[in-house]
Amino acid sequence: MRTLAALNERIDAHSYPATSEELIAAYGDVDLELPNGDETFGDALGRLGDTTFEDAEDARLAAYSAVSKDAIGRPNYSDRDAPSIGETGPEPVSF
Repeated sequence: MRTLAALNERIDAHSYPATSEELIAAYGDVDLELPNGDETFGDALGRLGDTTFEDAEDARLAAYSAVSKDAIGRPNYSDRDAPSIGETGPEPVSF
């Protein structure tokens, strides 16, 4: 996934600690490419509220955790995990 490819060098070169507000002001309009669409870096970080990042890796991981559901494949899909407690899950299919 190339979600932050357009931002990696800029985020690495930014001065830290930095707040989400500072990063949004500097790079908020950069588009993040997601598997099922795209959104801006500002949209992703905006979901986190007022946050301070100690370094570039901290900001990068936060952005990955804050992207929308367009960043995942099929929602609620797993061909390996058993259903969570309280879920029934799909009927097993034999190939």
